[in-house]
Amino acid sequence: MKIITWNCNGALRKKLVEADSLNADVLIIQECEDPSLSTKAYKDWAGDYLWVGTNKNKGIGVFPKAGNTVQQLNWSGTFQISGLKTQSPSTSWTTKDLLLFLPFKLNNHYNVLACWTKGSDSKTFGYMGQFWKYLQIHRDELNQDNTIIAGDFNSNAIWDKQDRWWSHTDTINELAAINIVSLYHYQTGEEQGQETQSTLYHQRNEAKPYHIDYVFMSSNLLAYSTLEVGKINKWLPVSDHMPISATISS
Repeated sequence: MKIITWNCNGALRKKLVEADSLNADVLIIQECEDPSLSTKAYKDWAGDYLWVGTNKNKGIGVFPKAGNTVQQLNWSGTFQISGLKTQSPSTSWTTKDLLLFLPFKLNNHYNVLACWTKGSDSKTFGYMGQFWKYLQIHRDELNQDNTIIAGDFNSNAIWDKQDRWWSHTDTINELAAINIVSLYHYQTGEEQGQETQSTLYHQRNEAKPYHIDYVFMSSNLLAYSTLEVGKINKWLPVSDHMPISATISS
């Protein structure tokens, strides 16, 4: 089973040859347009796809290939921070408040959460904070064998802030507590924030490398899985993000 996550940097309809070259069983692609509102060729290529987005041009799509199947999971819920005196509505949130997450069942065997975290540093719960909120609601659903979380998180430990318990490192630790680990870090032995391979070259500038795309897996899958980051010379002309390939051999 080969799962690819890739932020295509828009206009996926013009990058189908490159997407096909990845030979994936399922593609998780961020920043792609809604196939139902795009070209016939793109819609035909998409097959029995899943897609969510904030507008027709930018969303996250899941595209099964090679006879594989995907079924969207209807995860919804609410979380309330307890123990506080304040009555502020900001202490509770629902699944639908958070962007962008797409949970699905792959081949009726794997529970997969496709991610493209939204927001910015100007928002208190931007990027990894959005995922932290999602994790608080859906910890039980994610705390299962055969779980995969993949996508563009726009986050790295180098941007941790001391007064935020939802920082990158704290969120990684919360995942570890339910036996979910970054496959890249498991495979390389590198520490969070000290990655030697980059997944993003900001503005396609080789002098601005960052590691912000991840595949996390439940511990029962790690020993049977390998991860590969796309090569800059092939992918930088196509997108500012490199595709991340996770192959499960079991």
